[in-house]
Amino acid sequence: MDNNKIEQYGDELYEAFVARRAVPPLLSREPDISIEDAYRIQQRFVARRLAAGETVVGKKIGATSKPVQDFLGVYQPDFGILTSGMVYQEGDTIDLGELIQPKAEAELAFVLKHDLKGPGITAMDVIRATDYVLPCFEIVDSRITNWQIKIQDTVADNASCGVYVLGKTKGDPRKLDLTLAGMVLEKNGELFSTGVGAAVQGSPANAVAWLANTLGELGIPFKAGEVILSGSQSALVPVVDGDELVCTVGGLGSCRVKFSGRSAA
Repeated sequence: MDNNKIEQYGDELYEAFVARRAVPPLLSREPDISIEDAYRIQQRFVARRLAAGETVVGKKIGATSKPVQDFLGVYQPDFGILTSGMVYQEGDTIDLGELIQPKAEAELAFVLKHDLKGPGITAMDVIRATDYVLPCFEIVDSRITNWQIKIQDTVADNASCGVYVLGKTKGDPRKLDLTLAGMVLEKNGELFSTGVGAAVQGSPANAVAWLANTLGELGIPFKAGEVILSGSQSALVPVVDGDELVCTVGGLGSCRVKFSGRSAA
């Protein structure tokens, strides 16, 4: 795909983000679009956000579970860039009017104390470079109409990044079994789903190592202080006005978030 089209679609996704509206799937208009093309579109989309004043604060991993990979027709994870405009803290209420068609997923966030650059990074390297882990929610949001996405669409759309919410309970990954730690997700006081770290590439640390190595091949390091979202341990949860979600990770703690308003879609 030539640079003019890369810029065209990246600009279209940025303008959809600003206007809170969805656009038709890219793949339906460009059947030959490759994943490499999609990442170039993502770079343009993110560059527009940075030019508008945001900064890079971390990275996220998506499509880590087999059901999601089957849905997207791909058998490896993808990634997106986290920016300063996406950050919420536990106790905040998310205004759904700032999103288009949000869905929540519960996962672990890694906050780094050292830079980390692949290739050759192992899960143990990730643990050593991590300052602490937190329970968190990622609120994914698609700029693609009705979530009619395949892997090229979600990659171009910055891995469907919306916003994310960090819990307050910090855990030492050297003292937690991230593989076996169970996660319980409740919606409005009722059990919604359960999960375990092993559902994320065998361990959340494995997923983070995969991303460090993938980005390392592109010359992009993890930097000290960055937040790395390791991939969902829950089913996707549609959210509407008044909903409250709580995810609890065994041995770590909980993250709670509330929603108000009406999403753009």
